[in-house]
Amino acid sequence: MNMPQPLHRLWLAVVVLCCLTTPVQAGSQAHSQPNFSVDAIASFAKQVEHAAAAEGARVFIVARVGDPEDELPEGIHYTHTAFAVYSAISTTDGRSVPGYAIYNLYQNAKDGSKSELVMDYPIDFFAGVYRLKAGVIIPTPAMQNRLLAVITSATYKKLHNPQYSIVANPYNSQFQNCTEHTLDVINAAIYKTDDIRQIKVNTRAYFTPQSVHVSPLKLLAGSLFVPSVRTSDQHDGIQTSTFTTIAHYLRQYHFVKDQLTITPDGVTHVKATPQ
Repeated sequence: MNMPQPLHRLWLAVVVLCCLTTPVQAGSQAHSQPNFSVDAIASFAKQVEHAAAAEGARVFIVARVGDPEDELPEGIHYTHTAFAVYSAISTTDGRSVPGYAIYNLYQNAKDGSKSELVMDYPIDFFAGVYRLKAGVIIPTPAMQNRLLAVITSATYKKLHNPQYSIVANPYNSQFQNCTEHTLDVINAAIYKTDDIRQIKVNTRAYFTPQSVHVSPLKLLAGSLFVPSVRTSDQHDGIQTSTFTTIAHYLRQYHFVKDQLTITPDGVTHVKATPQ
């Protein structure tokens, strides 16, 4: 949903306080308005691909920044998360070239309360970002194999719930956002199951979500004006999954080979933070 700019500015403070993404720029939607030149986006997308390839990644988890970082809620550093899979990519002139395909859950542009699964490419993924910055989790080789098996199977689509909420509670299946779908796929790979009920049992037992602190009044205002802010799945405050909490989770159980922060200035290897 692309809100008129005056209305967006009026409610941006409300929405940003209670959500993982906003419904503009490069939150969790495709086809966002570019903030950088095509050459700059293409160069950065290729930089991310090269950094992942240098690590030997067949599958990795990637996140982008779709809104000003100083306006994101505390503890949230990225606004959209997806899987990147090394693939043979068909070009418009009929060639097949190696590269990464990005497997996304995107918020529907026409109906913000719905989502869809979309495969695109790094240049599309970073097209509307607020800042050229990527978070990358490179799983261990064994975990990459498990993820690839799920992503290329019917389980990947089976785990998609099109009922979208920006602050979906990862402990239940009422709503889903991009990071919850990512987490569900990860747990399907870890536990080798497509049973969403079992996945949620394991999520509650082992995964620690991000708490998002917002006043009830602001939350009510956001839910009235933004269809993607739905909280009936929340019971003990607002809890949601994020790129950072997924990274902590995978590190805790030794499924991470490396974690990177990538900007045009270079690649930083992220060290584990104390839990």
